[in-house]
Amino acid sequence: MIPQEVIRRKRNGEALDRADIAGFIRGLTDGSISEGQVAAFAMAVWFSGMNLDETVALTLAMRDSGDVLSWDDIGHPIADKHSTGGVGDNVSLMLAPIVAACGLAVPMISGRGLGHTGGTLDKLESIPGL
Repeated sequence: MIPQEVIRRKRNGEALDRADIAGFIRGLTDGSISEGQVAAFAMAVWFSGMNLDETVALTLAMRDSGDVLSWDDIGHPIADKHSTGGVGDNVSLMLAPIVAACGLAVPMISGRGLGHTGGTLDKLESIPGL
């Protein structure tokens, strides 16, 4: 996988295959791809878009770039709502209990002490009896 070729093909509107996407993410995580190449790839994707197969391949490559948690023994469908951060935390605090009340397991992976607002977990723990 040659990063500049992947970037060129995406810039030209071509669909990328799983191997190219997985290789690009691997290069991103091991440091063999520069920040400039990552930025060029992001811009090419922004302008050309990604089809469903590319989007799935990118999501799986990003997921598999680190440790993957598994809750196979829970016995319920599993759902998670991930936040990229922000001041409000307006969705996570409402959505997780609603989805759990519908029978889904919600591991609710969240952070602590994220800036001046605290993390989702800090906010949940501030509710008496929760």
